[in-house]
Amino acid sequence: MSVNFANKVAFVTGASSGIGRATALAFARAGASVAAVDIDEEGAAETVRQIEKSGGAAIALTCDVTSEAAVSGAVRATLDSFGRLDAAFNNAGIEQPVAPLAEIGATDLDRLIAVNLKGVFLCMQSQVPAMLAGGGGTIVNTASGAGVVGIAGQAVYCATKFGVVGMTKAAALDYAALGVRINAVCPGIIQTPMMDRFTGGTDEGRARVVAQEPIGRMGSPEEIADAVLWLSSDASSFVVGHAMVVDGGQTV
Repeated sequence: MSVNFANKVAFVTGASSGIGRATALAFARAGASVAAVDIDEEGAAETVRQIEKSGGAAIALTCDVTSEAAVSGAVRATLDSFGRLDAAFNNAGIEQPVAPLAEIGATDLDRLIAVNLKGVFLCMQSQVPAMLAGGGGTIVNTASGAGVVGIAGQAVYCATKFGVVGMTKAAALDYAALGVRINAVCPGIIQTPMMDRFTGGTDEGRARVVAQEPIGRMGSPEEIADAVLWLSSDASSFVVGHAMVVDGGQTV
């Protein structure tokens, strides 16, 4: 896919590994300057090292997306470094242990909501004014296949991801006429460190989740990055408030 982000600035959360790192690298290859944002300071720094090694421009920003002050500070630091904000990928998220609803503790509930849902809200709340001041931009939020169908043992995770889809659709209507285009991507089973934790990192665990994929394999982080860059590019200029499912047929 050929997209051009020359002279543009991208802000990517969850950029230390997996889908976030793949997307940060993809934005850089397409010409963008990148803010690699993550609570994992060393992981974000490694993403920046990879971008700079290939000749790109990037900064690493340590940020807890559950903190309003931290998020607004990261957006300000991006503007201070690069002067503008054109594209944001709000991807930071955590998984839920597999368990039925009645066995999920309130602490797990609060943490999942804080990272997966509140984090997206706080990011958009800071990103939208920055984009409006610069004449517009695009935001892509990471939802999930678990944001469009229910999954046994994932009640709270599903609730957060359904919430991301709903918030994306509503926010998209708030700002479409003002030049900020907002969409979501809904990954299926992707080979990431999060998926390694979810499967226990075993052959049996991986086989169990791959069995849910009609395509017969996990997806790669780069396949999700391609979708994010398309949603962030002028090629998708008429796409607004869409939750794009990229899941190998899992939710069909």
